[in-house]
Parts: sequence; C-alpha cells; structure tokens
Amino acid sequence: MAVKGREGVEANTRLTASTSAVLFLLLAAEGFTILRIHGLLSAHVFIGMLLIPPVLVKIGSTSYRFVRYYVGSPAYRESGPPPPALRVLGPFVVVLTVAVLGTGVALMLAQPSLRPTVLSLHKASFVVWFGAVGVHVLGHLADTTRGSCPARRGGPCSRWGGCTAAATSGGVRGIAWKKQRVCLIARGRQDGQSWRTKSCAEPAAARAGAMS
Repeated sequence: MAVKGREGVEANTRLTASTSAVLFLLLAAEGFTILRIHGLLSAHVFIGMLLIPPVLVKIGSTSYRFVRYYVGSPAYRESGPPPPALRVLGPFVVVLTVAVLGTGVALMLAQPSLRPTVLSLHKASFVVWFGAVGVHVLGHLADTTRGSCPARRGGPCSRWGGCTAAATSGGVRGIAWKKQRVCLIARGRQDGQSWRTKSCAEPAAARAGAMS
C-alpha cells in the first residue's frame, strides 16, 4: 500500500533536482569567470546575483524535506534521510553559500574603505565553500540524476521546473538595475584604480579629457 503523501515527496525531489541542475550550470559559468576575473568581473557579479533565486529555492526545498522528516511525516520517513556524512555537511554548505553570496553582494554595497576587508572575507569563504560543495555535489549526484524531470507535460515536475525557471528569470529582471554599478566596479579595476566610481555611460570624450 502506497504511503499517503508520496506524490509530495516525489515533487519535492524533482524540485530539488531541477534546481540543482540550474545551480550546476550557473556555478560552472561563475567558475569560468574566476579564471579571468579582471576581464570578466561584470559577468562574475551578474552571475553571482543570478545565483541567489535558485539558491533560495534549493534551501527552501531541502529545509522543507528536513522538517517533514523530523516531524514524522510517514511519506518522508519512508523515503529516508541522506547518508549521515551528508546530513552533517548540509548545514555547513548552507551557511558557507550564504557567506559567499552575502559577501559578494556586500562588495557592491560597502563603502570603498571597507571593500578590501569584505573582499578578503569573500575569497576566504569561497575557498572553504568550494571544498564543502565539491563533497556535497558528489554525494548527491546520483539523487540529482534520478530526480531529473521525466518528459511528461503538465505533471508536477513540469510545474516545479516552471517555478525554477520563473525564479531564475525573475532574478535576471530583478538585478537589471545593478548593471551600471557592476560596470563601475569593473571599469575601475581595469583602469588600475580599484573601486573608483566611474559611470558606464560616461562619454569617451569626457574620459579622454579627464585622463589628460
């Protein structure tokens, strides 16, 4: 006899898996920008901001599963928990992810005098996060593959996939206003004057006059 609520468990699994796939692609693109951070700083910041919506979806879906399991939901209890090592690692991955994204956002908003300190925190948290996420991804790779969307239109997976796509699309629209500030940071670093505020819309003639 099927346990009542099993469909909810499967939907949660598909949501988590599809969100993980989105995150994997975005993180791969973000990693590529790190290889040429000075030339791709604008893209690095943009993708970093774009990561926030799916990260929130992933934290929400896994936290929901965690709560349902430990309050004794039969369907979630039957599906079982992750291996003990991954259960211990999970909260650290969440905290480190929030730290990396939080310090990244703070770099855009902090006063110039504070940015070197925030940048150091951003780099340090990234190094620790990279190691933890590497283990996390390998440990959940099989689950992510099994939880991939079946090709059936209109089913729960289709709806959850649409939610994930909508969240990502919303992130693009929501951070469009950041574009100019990202360009300011990138231009300042390329000119060898880190964190100096300049306008992306500044006419070339005006820049040439300022440099003379």
